Amino acid sequence: MANTPEVSVGPPGELGLRPVSVGGRRVGKAGSLKELRKILDRAGVEPGHEIHWLGGDHTVWPDVAWVRRTICFFMVVGLLATACPLFRIGMSDSGDALTYAGRIAGLTILVVALVEVSAAGAAIDYWTKRRWRYSGVVVLVGVVISFLCSVLLLLLQIGERFTGYTVVGIALCVWSSVALFGLLKAGAWKGLRVPRKIAIGLLISTLLATANLAYSQVYVPFVTTPLIQSGAEFKESNMEKGSGRAYVTVHLFVKNAGQVPVYVLGSIYWVHGVPANNKFDRLPASGRPAPKPPAPDLIFDGEFVSPVGRVLNPGEEVAQDAVIEIDGAVPHKYEAVRARTEVYVIRKDRMKMTVDYERSRKTKRELKKDCQPGDPADAEYRYRTPISNSSEVLNVTRGPQRITLWKVGVGGRNPHVIVDVSPPNRRITYDPLHPIANEETAERYGLTQVRGSTAETPYAELLEKASATEKGATSPSPSPSPSTPSPTPSPTPSSTPFLPPLRPQPQAR
Repeated sequence: MANTPEVSVGPPGELGLRPVSVGGRRVGKAGSLKELRKILDRAGVEPGHEIHWLGGDHTVWPDVAWVRRTICFFMVVGLLATACPLFRIGMSDSGDALTYAGRIAGLTILVVALVEVSAAGAAIDYWTKRRWRYSGVVVLVGVVISFLCSVLLLLLQIGERFTGYTVVGIALCVWSSVALFGLLKAGAWKGLRVPRKIAIGLLISTLLATANLAYSQVYVPFVTTPLIQSGAEFKESNMEKGSGRAYVTVHLFVKNAGQVPVYVLGSIYWVHGVPANNKFDRLPASGRPAPKPPAPDLIFDGEFVSPVGRVLNPGEEVAQDAVIEIDGAVPHKYEAVRARTEVYVIRKDRMKMTVDYERSRKTKRELKKDCQPGDPADAEYRYRTPISNSSEVLNVTRGPQRITLWKVGVGGRNPHVIVDVSPPNRRITYDPLHPIANEETAERYGLTQVRGSTAETPYAELLEKASATEKGATSPSPSPSPSTPSPTPSPTPSSTPFLPPLRPQPQAR
């Protein structure tokens, strides 16, 4: 009998399980007599062996197995439900984010997703045998992460459209709140024993490193504004012999003088003639209002940046010389000739075009067949392309977006460009007094209207120079030349910083 092992069953633990020891060695935990019998059979203890009961006899089994397993099931499901979207977002951003900070954030999200998977494994141990001392702490960390992620997702959805991720955020927020309350009540954090000085040191080091990274890689690039310069300059002029038609070369350019690359969505230039009006020079009679200045005549308009949708990197310049035909038969028809440019750009570090923007052009005839409510009625052409945000997190919260550019004012009736950023299923109604109807969305992506400097030359002086170099052959009709980098220094342009989109000013004819 000296070799007969002593069998003892201890008092119930936190889960209601009672530890079982054979010969002073713990062999398992039992929640009922049936489980106790299985443990003793594995240990080689025959039925009928004497058992020492500590903390209660054989009738004390406080563990309710189905309740414990149900809680474990919901904890594992909630943690894995948090890990799945985190894996999806992290995998996308770690390789495809447009900025360095976005890729670092993607890698961080992947690490967080791995922590959630580890917490799901720790939850199984915590609600079964608790063989690992820190399983409760890991589960607590996973639930806290789930709560913070769900709250952040709901905060980002404020002002955005309701999506499936909104439902996921609400469900995870409710689940994590209940789970966090239960874990704190059960004292899941008690298994962690870290010296206070080490914990404070790690916390301070992490905060300093995070603040430095956020400032250098997130804040500084975000507040850096694009600086786009554009303008026009009158160059040589000549006249066809015997016809009275003058041909003027106008130099047009756009340059990225800042540090942020941009997409050039579209461009337009106008050449106006300011009519001579002797009545305007006279002083008004007493009691009569002063006469209004004459409205300028539109001589020509067109695009000068090609191809559309091209990237304009910092320091890069695109220039073009356009030949404009002017009727010089009436020497005093105009007092002066003006040229002005306008360019629409959008920040490359905040969005990405998902299809070929240049090939999306539709002409006036095609737009008549595809006209939808809200489209301008007098559009000459249209470009449209879907875009993705700078990170998958923003794609999740904002949903799909697209850029649409119209050239309106067919037949010389106040030609101008309209650019809009909006969801595909939300039609923007065209309003001539408010061409950019969703300025808040446009500012989000850095959509900017760049107004170039205005060049003006006296009409009489222009004809005088043209008469001095008459052509002997018929000149071709006005047509812009292809866009090429300008090899010559540009005139002093007007710098247009990154500002909220502005409404084009109508030009009367």
